[in-house]
Amino acid sequence: MKRLILTAALCASLAACASAPTVFTAANGPQAVGFSDYRIEPGRYRVTFRGGPGAPPEQVADYALLRAADIALADGYDWFRVADRVMRQAGPDNGPRVSLGTGGGSYGRGGGVGIGLGTSFNLGGGPALAQTIEVVMGKGAKPPGGDVYDAHQLRATIGPRV
Repeated sequence: MKRLILTAALCASLAACASAPTVFTAANGPQAVGFSDYRIEPGRYRVTFRGGPGAPPEQVADYALLRAADIALADGYDWFRVADRVMRQAGPDNGPRVSLGTGGGSYGRGGGVGIGLGTSFNLGGGPALAQTIEVVMGKGAKPPGGDVYDAHQLRATIGPRV
């Protein structure tokens, strides 16, 4: 029993090391944690933020909005409108797992019957999520609408939490 507990603890610590934390930084590859963006046309961008395994959807969505605000401010815009948004699972939930099971069998000259029972615990933290937003940027007074964000205000609100 001690060996089983020790093995489970070791696997849990390895899983903690294996999962990438969710940080606000540029992604260094197509499957990496972080943001990526590209300009569709002047004043229109597609921004994607990919979170680490188990990152809350709210955090992933906030980081995508924060990246859009940073782009707007860098390009001299005051606000942006989210024209489209998609939250998706960024990959299969195939984090490290530990399985515990029991079984039985008969050996020797006679026949044998085995019964197995098992369970699995995902140690990877859950699936990784990615938020993709398409934004249209503008200057001057922010127009009305729930999908329009003041880039300065959003940076001041979400930025300190990063």
